[in-house]
Amino acid sequence: MEIQKKIKVSEDRLNDLPESILLHILSKILDDNESIVRTSVLSTRWRFLWMSVTLSLFYSLPHPLLRYTEKDLSDFIASINRDLYYWRSSEKIVEFRVILPWYNTSYVKDVDLWVHFATKVAMVECFTLGFDKESNSRYEFPQFAYKNKYLKSLDLRKCELNPCGSINWSRLTFLSIASLNLTDGVLEKVLSGCPNLEDLELKNVLGISRLEVSSMKLIYLSILDCQNENVDIQIEILAPHLKYLELFGYCNKICLNPRNVPSLVSTIIFLEFDEECNLDKECSYLKELLHGVGHVEKLELGPWCIQCMSILELKDWKSPPSNRKFLKLNISLESLDISGIYSFIQSSLDIETLVIDWYEYEWENLPLSYKDDDDEYSKWFETHDSNCSLRHLKTINFIDFYGSLSENKSILSLVKYLLKNATMLEKFMVAAILKGSNASRDYVKMEHEFLSFPRSCPNASIVFSSEFNNI
Repeated sequence: MEIQKKIKVSEDRLNDLPESILLHILSKILDDNESIVRTSVLSTRWRFLWMSVTLSLFYSLPHPLLRYTEKDLSDFIASINRDLYYWRSSEKIVEFRVILPWYNTSYVKDVDLWVHFATKVAMVECFTLGFDKESNSRYEFPQFAYKNKYLKSLDLRKCELNPCGSINWSRLTFLSIASLNLTDGVLEKVLSGCPNLEDLELKNVLGISRLEVSSMKLIYLSILDCQNENVDIQIEILAPHLKYLELFGYCNKICLNPRNVPSLVSTIIFLEFDEECNLDKECSYLKELLHGVGHVEKLELGPWCIQCMSILELKDWKSPPSNRKFLKLNISLESLDISGIYSFIQSSLDIETLVIDWYEYEWENLPLSYKDDDDEYSKWFETHDSNCSLRHLKTINFIDFYGSLSENKSILSLVKYLLKNATMLEKFMVAAILKGSNASRDYVKMEHEFLSFPRSCPNASIVFSSEFNNI
């Protein structure tokens, strides 16, 4: 009897807590959505409490690379529909995400149901709908979903966009579109319907040649693998208020004019090209890109940029002067990289931070005349070591540096150059990757070598760190 009283007192204490605290407890102690629903049997007060718990619904099959059958997919779709039937009364589903292995027209009603649930029933803030593999047909985003005042984030993959009328996504701040054909007219209609859009991602989007954004809100733009079958098509970007631009992968030529992107402060250029591409055209393209981003404060460049710049430098073309204060170079540890690195540093006299990241990258299409040994490029660097003061450079960071000193003679020349010319240097950090049985000995030798170089700023510290890689 006494034990029952204690249990009753405990239950009363829990039930007497404010609803906000109970909801917080529910959201923290229960690790899955079904468990939250089961709390409805605890008492009368708890019967509907679960409906007010903030939820995120994620649906995707495990191990997406496995070969699922049509029955596997059909069963998975049926399970999603059952779940949504129970969740239709929930008041606070903030995110809904569904990723299927592929799309089949026989599932159109089911997918329409999910879109309706997200946009009309749950009225979620974040919605993701995508398909992993290509199929004979594409899901067409339904017309009723083009008008929504609740969505803040929308991520669509392998979904066709064909709005019949205008679009009204008035609260949308993030939009990601992937793997579809999109004409300039449709893209213009999408952007005009998102007055508060801040962040736009285009991944493997084909068919566009002009990206014009007049909105003052859009400040982030990321373009990945947007390469049309017609390689002569160019993508022109006009975004006067854009601040952050990222270019990745295989893309058609992207036209950047400083007058069209005057507010740009940060740019990442990590482009790639097929082996059969014309090297002279690539170098000419890099020239145009560098002129287009000369005014940015923060610039990150991938291996393609470094090696094309190396070829241009060897042809006596110099990287144009810039205002950048931060420069990150992702290099592939080819001896050819050194002249490109030098050129970018020489054109960045205002930089305060320099980061060099060793990146595993295959450069296949260089003519044999440009594939020379490390000693030759090391000598070249020595002869080009002019008295160029990097008077603003305070921080240098080498990331994932690997290889023995015998394999990195040109890097030693680079380190000497930086220590000699960085007159206000405060810290030089080297994070090394150790490989092989002699790695520790090589590391000690490298550390000793770096520390022995003369420095124009005697108070500059050189800090080493390392980790083993047994692969």
